[in-house]
Amino acid sequence: KLLEHHKIDYLGVAFADEGISLKNAGITLPIMVLNPETTSFSSIIQYKLEPEIYSLKGLKAFLQLAEQRKLKHFPIHIKLDTGMHRLGFSAENLDELIAVLKNNNLVSVKSILSHLATSDDMEHQDFANSQLNLFEKLSSKLINELQIKPIRHILNTSGISNFPEAQYDMVRLGIGLYGISNDAEEQKYLENVGTLKSIISQIRTILAGESVGYGRRFIAEKTTKIATIPIGYADGISRHWGNGVGFVTINNQKATIVGSICMDMLMVNCSNIQCKEGDEVIVFGESPTVIFMANQLQTIPYEILTSISQRVKRVFYRE
Repeated sequence: KLLEHHKIDYLGVAFADEGISLKNAGITLPIMVLNPETTSFSSIIQYKLEPEIYSLKGLKAFLQLAEQRKLKHFPIHIKLDTGMHRLGFSAENLDELIAVLKNNNLVSVKSILSHLATSDDMEHQDFANSQLNLFEKLSSKLINELQIKPIRHILNTSGISNFPEAQYDMVRLGIGLYGISNDAEEQKYLENVGTLKSIISQIRTILAGESVGYGRRFIAEKTTKIATIPIGYADGISRHWGNGVGFVTINNQKATIVGSICMDMLMVNCSNIQCKEGDEVIVFGESPTVIFMANQLQTIPYEILTSISQRVKRVFYRE
């Protein structure tokens, strides 16, 4: 709703169920479904979502349903494969695509899109440029043959920064909304906008030789103060972040995670921290940052953020 307030043009979701949830929450913006299954077409029509169409099979299935429902000019989005080789119409499919869409009033092509495989890696700039050139060629052919004026878009967050000349009519800002860039220099100018917090459930003192958690993965070498935090791998915290690899922040001090991360809890060494039960715990935010966690876990910030499960409460603040 905040994005809607700021006058964005479109929302994009991966699957129809996500779009339905947004509609049920009162969102009135057009919602593009990027990975629709043919089994979801009926729901897409019912909730007035807008499907990305990436294959002739999918297009024909949608047209058949549109005809049954007596639809006219239902909005769709055409995905072109320019080198990602994931989803989309290839150059070889284009003539048949045009033939199916020509003089067809069941659907209306609202946009033509593609996706860059290497927008975040300028070592592969030549490949990205080849994708951009192919997108220009294929989308122009569609526009000319079908005599349409669709929105064109190909850039994600990294593409917006690295290929500003290819912004066309619209861009798809994703992880950039969280203040995260794939460019270290650019990151210096961005602010973190998301923090994962918890609290201390219990503090106990263990003696040398005593252990913490499953498998006794941590054994105290001396008297140690342990804090238990009610968040675990069922909430999206990687088990690889445990056993001394990761940390949380308590009262502006680092507390190393000890033992294995449990399904619903993790434990930290808080021996040198002035803290009490109920105190706030920063799991990620200013420290550790999502980028730091991703680097330590040899993954990407996207995975850290999207792993946070639905049972974690989301609280939005508007400034």
